[in-house]
Parts: sequence; C-alpha cells; structure tokens
Amino acid sequence: MNPAATSMFVSSLALGTTITLSSYHWLLAWIGLEINTLAIIPIMTAKPHPRAIEAATKYFLTQASASAILLFTTLINAWNTGEWSILSLSSTTAIPLSIALMMKLGLAPLHFWMPEVLQGIPLLTGLILSVWQKIAPMALMLQISEQVNLKLMVAAGLTSILVGGWGGINQTQLRKIMAFSSIGHLGWMIIILKFSPQLTLFNFIFYITMTAAMFMALITISVTKMAHISTSWMKTPALMPMLMLMLLSLAGLPPLTGFAPKLLTTLELIKQNSTILAALITLFSLLALFFYLRLTYIFALTLPPNNPPSILFCRTSPKLTPLTSSLSTLALFTLPLTPTILSLI
Repeated sequence: MNPAATSMFVSSLALGTTITLSSYHWLLAWIGLEINTLAIIPIMTAKPHPRAIEAATKYFLTQASASAILLFTTLINAWNTGEWSILSLSSTTAIPLSIALMMKLGLAPLHFWMPEVLQGIPLLTGLILSVWQKIAPMALMLQISEQVNLKLMVAAGLTSILVGGWGGINQTQLRKIMAFSSIGHLGWMIIILKFSPQLTLFNFIFYITMTAAMFMALITISVTKMAHISTSWMKTPALMPMLMLMLLSLAGLPPLTGFAPKLLTTLELIKQNSTILAALITLFSLLALFFYLRLTYIFALTLPPNNPPSILFCRTSPKLTPLTSSLSTLALFTLPLTPTILSLI
C-alpha cells in the first residue's frame, strides 16, 4: 500500500477513536465508530487476497448492522429524553444499545464474525482489530455501565467465557485461537461491568498489554499455525521462552500479569454475594486454560536438543524490536504494579 494512503488510514483510526473517547454526544460517538470501521477496511484489503476480501466484507456488514442499531436506539432515546448526552440513557434503550456495543466488541453470542475475520487478515491487521478497535466500544460500555441490564451482562459474560474456552480447544490456527482468547477475556470484563466499572477498565488495560505483546511476538517469528511452532526455536531462541510465559499469562496463572484481573474479578463477585457466579466463571475458564497449556506444551516439547541445525536459521532470523521486548516484559511482570494501577484508575 502507498505510504501516504497507509498514514491516512492509520490517522483516521486514531481520529475515530479519539472522537468517540472525547464525545459526550451520542451522534459524535457514532461518527467516531463509523470512521474507525471505514478506516480499517482498506487496511484489511491492502493485499487483495480472496480471504482478506471475505474478512473485510464480514467485518463491514457486522459493524454496519451494529452501528445501525446504535444509531436508531440513540435516536429513540433522544426522542424520549430530549437529550443526546451519553449519560442520559433510559432503561428501555440501554438493552439494545448494549447489544449493539457487544456486537462491535465481538462478545458471545454475537461473536461469529470475529474468528473468521481474524483468520483472513495478516497478523499486524489482527493486532489492530483485537486491540485498537476494542477501545472505542469499551469506552462507551464503561460510560453507560450504570444503566446496563445486570442479567444481560451476566449472561453475555458467562456465554463469552464458555465460548472463548470451548471454541479455542479444537483450533490449530493461532489467529483463531487469539480470537477466542479475546472473546473469553472480554467476557471477564463484561461480567463485572455492572458491579465495578473500574475493575473492568483495569482488566481491559491488562488485556490490551497481553494481547499486543502476543501479536507482536507472533509477528516477529512469522507464525500463524501450531505446526510452524516447531521451527520457531531456531528463529528467535530468546523470544520463545517469553512467548511460552505469555501464553501462561493469558491463561491467568500466577505469578504472571494475567493472574491479577481474574483474581480481582473473582474476589469482587464474592464480595457482591455472587459466589455461584464466581465459581461458574472459574470453572468455564478451565476450558481456555486447556488450549493455552496445549500450546505451551508444544513450545516445550519442540525445544531443539542442540544448536548446529539452527545456525542457518539464525543468520536470517529477525531481531527483537524494543516495542516487542517492552510489551513482553509488561505482559509478564506487571503483577506487582497492580495496586498502583488500581489507585490510578
């Protein structure tokens, strides 16, 4: 793609998210979401492969449907309340509005577009879709957290955690595994949204850090399938142990970064007298833990016993960038900073 066009589309992505984050008016928030959607479509189709065209079409149709629901719901809300303010939302319009935002985020049962879209695009575009494109809808969800329906949030959260674990078990494509991982993590955020929006924001910050680090590591070693992991040790021996630990961090195992959101979410649910709900999400998360451990087992099992066969690979292997190293460090060792981050939020 032309560098000028690339810079224009990336700037449009930043502009759309900034408009949504800084708006107090539903129409401005909708405009920001639309700019985001329209800016990423050319990035998806930069390489005109049939799978990329199919992924961009699916993404556009889903996002357009969600935007239409959001626009009509906000129009009805403005008609009823006489205001366009995001905070002045009636209880009747909060449900369809939440459904529209959940469709944009890719929460179950409105998740069907996300694994297919992520599978059809390159890893770098998948990083934008999994991280940057989630910021604006999640910001709107946080702003309307007081008006959302508790039963809807709990049902969507439980379904997302279950689907995120169950769907990833039978996958061999790493992009689809990351898609189901994203669905599962979003379920943990949504289920606690009504009880503690600050904790949802905390979970989202950690999700962005861990997912971005994982995608950057996969981009560095150019791996999209589980079958290709066996040769990755020869490409970047220093990155592979960190990638293995990042998978365990995504699984939420202590003492890694991903343990903090799951622990605090479970404790908050117990404080809210929702012990059964805390037990259910912990049980459902065991499904996701299974495929994370399966990937970790493949990394450990394919460790080469000696270095001579890897000499040729090391000559042409990519070097770690500072961004990849920094994100990997944050994704692994941010657990001691949890109290500081919570105090800032």
